Amino acid sequence: MKEIGDMKLYTFEEVLDEHIGKPGTEERDSFEKSVEESVQAYKLGEAIRKARIEQHLTQSQLGERIGVKKAQISRLERGNIMSLLTMGKIFRALGVKTASVDFGGNIGKIALW
Repeated sequence: MKEIGDMKLYTFEEVLDEHIGKPGTEERDSFEKSVEESVQAYKLGEAIRKARIEQHLTQSQLGERIGVKKAQISRLERGNIMSLLTMGKIFRALGVKTASVDFGGNIGKIALW
């Protein structure tokens, strides 16, 4: 904490420690996992959006290809969590022939489709 006049300024880490818990606690680990999942979902949504736009498709057109409404495509592009089944449908509809996830460690890469 840093004091400037009558104000107290806290770093982001200090706020996290106070309100969520210190690193290594169950609450903090859960929070950080949730944030990481949200960031990955956002990046995936951005990849879908970029591929759709590059192919000059509207959200409605992509939705028609996989059997969902435009609103669902919009939610996915904004980073809503999606199932592997939905992910596969979308990327196949966009012409992505194969995809894999790199889990690292002993698991390594796993082909999704």
